[in-house]
Amino acid sequence: MRFRATVDSLPTFSRIIQSIEKLQKKCIIKFTEPDIYIICNNDVNEGGVQVWSQIRVSSIFTDYRIQSNSNNEITMSIATEPLLAVLRGVSSSIASMDHNDIVMKLAKKDDRAVLQFEIAGFSRSAKSITLAHHVPIEVMKPSDVAKLKEPTCPEPDIHLILPSLTKLRTVIERLRPMAEILTVSANRSGDLQLGVETDTVNIKTAWSKLVIPDMDHQSSQDPAVLAARNRDPKKMHSVNVSVRSFQKFLNSHVVSSTTIACLCARHCMILYVYIGDVTDAGGVLTFYLPAILND
Repeated sequence: MRFRATVDSLPTFSRIIQSIEKLQKKCIIKFTEPDIYIICNNDVNEGGVQVWSQIRVSSIFTDYRIQSNSNNEITMSIATEPLLAVLRGVSSSIASMDHNDIVMKLAKKDDRAVLQFEIAGFSRSAKSITLAHHVPIEVMKPSDVAKLKEPTCPEPDIHLILPSLTKLRTVIERLRPMAEILTVSANRSGDLQLGVETDTVNIKTAWSKLVIPDMDHQSSQDPAVLAARNRDPKKMHSVNVSVRSFQKFLNSHVVSSTTIACLCARHCMILYVYIGDVTDAGGVLTFYLPAILND
């Protein structure tokens, strides 16, 4: 089993891990030849939020080499906080030296598997130096990897491009102390509402004229489904989710250029956070927020 790659876009990698670290203490990273997958399943995640991310290798790495007996795939479990700390340490190191490449590879330290980040370069006094940062990992067995299954969801009632996640964070920070459940509603006219309701509070924040993306190539072509969608574009479709879970998702604002929300009434909310422009994205982080049923 061999793995080695040059980290060509450290800021992108760091921002992705930063958004994941706020959600879960451990994640799974699956390295394949064309793509890497970052997964947070709900086995150890408060709130049941899941993340299934697919990122093009070329958007982060160059000189990428992988070899294994499992179709040249390597899957590892890794703690997110130490990984983020190492990425920040690497960033600080390269800021203080003239460096060449940042090489990430599988290695061993004290007989334990680690993900090693190695930087070779020169100090400001022109002295040659090599720095290495390590993160402990657990390489997963193929039988355990095969058990990983992305959630299956019904056909979404509505797709909508969200406003800036930074702006949404400001709204949610104000709503969170008031209630535990957030109602997200949208229609095919581009209207969006975020609201909380309790015995003493009923507050809604609304946006209009948002973009409805063309997702027909991913959607059902059932005539009955299409007719229902086109019957009343003003009809609001809603899903209740945890305010806390939605706030954790919003930490992905550091990655997002565009985010598409899909509402599946009484089932879940799916959020696609694109890395770069949607038409030529370097990858997408997919968040699944389970619905909270009131009855």
